Amino acid sequence: MKKNVLIVVNPISGGIDKSDFIEATTNFVSKEKLNLVRYITSGKNDIQKLKTLYEKYKPERIIIIGGDGTIKMVAEAMENRDVILGILPAGSSNGLAVDLDLMKTINENLKIAFYGNYIELDTIDINEKKCYHLSDLGLNAELVKNYENSDVHGKWGYLLQALNTLIDLGEPFTATITANNQTIKSQARMIVIANSKKYGTGVTINPNGAMNDGKFELVIIKNLDLIIFGKIITGNIPVNTEDIEIISTDKAIIKTNIPVSFQMDGEYCGAIRKLDIKIVPQKIKVAIP
Repeated sequence: MKKNVLIVVNPISGGIDKSDFIEATTNFVSKEKLNLVRYITSGKNDIQKLKTLYEKYKPERIIIIGGDGTIKMVAEAMENRDVILGILPAGSSNGLAVDLDLMKTINENLKIAFYGNYIELDTIDINEKKCYHLSDLGLNAELVKNYENSDVHGKWGYLLQALNTLIDLGEPFTATITANNQTIKSQARMIVIANSKKYGTGVTINPNGAMNDGKFELVIIKNLDLIIFGKIITGNIPVNTEDIEIISTDKAIIKTNIPVSFQMDGEYCGAIRKLDIKIVPQKIKVAIP
């Protein structure tokens, strides 16, 4: 009896045509004599539909053709189910794939997705919503909001909005952070809640991050001039400086003096004044090289 494999395709992620991905995957499945079940996301009740498909076919692996948002949606649908997620990066944000060294050719990624080892990733609960990669308060979240509202996408669009966001820089916010049985108060331009090391742009924001260590890091960027921002976006975060502080913990509360822009896994979530953050026991299995 053929093993079932479920393939989840986000047709609009990253504005990328998925036909090459689908064709390569279909050919791979045919050669491996597996039974292919394909699901195209619609943005309507996807999580429930995926749960139903899983119960019907019980696949050992689910192959995702999309970006961070698609991975997050499938991971939520498969919560507490014993299944390995294989990733074919095809989104506007591929942060998780960058961190897991999956920015390879389609054929290389197919072998990893179907037969690679896997890592069990931590899940972070932020205000009762799941985060798998990186979330942040402040400047980058503002950038994500501006990018989402912009007509220019891709790297040029990101760079343009980075400059616009810096030009419109307001006053820093004040954050009161409780973690590891201590409370600190700090001015900040940006606070990153990091389950990993890198943004999808390849920028390392949390040099010692690990996605399976039962901890997350709060990266507090206190001052942000053009020089520090330049270092961060070129991947050279200056960690030994008064401008940046990193706290490693398994739970934290952040309160801000004013509403501050917040993004989670590349998606803008509005302006908030309090975040309740903790590592939760659900792990997700993701195929790696």
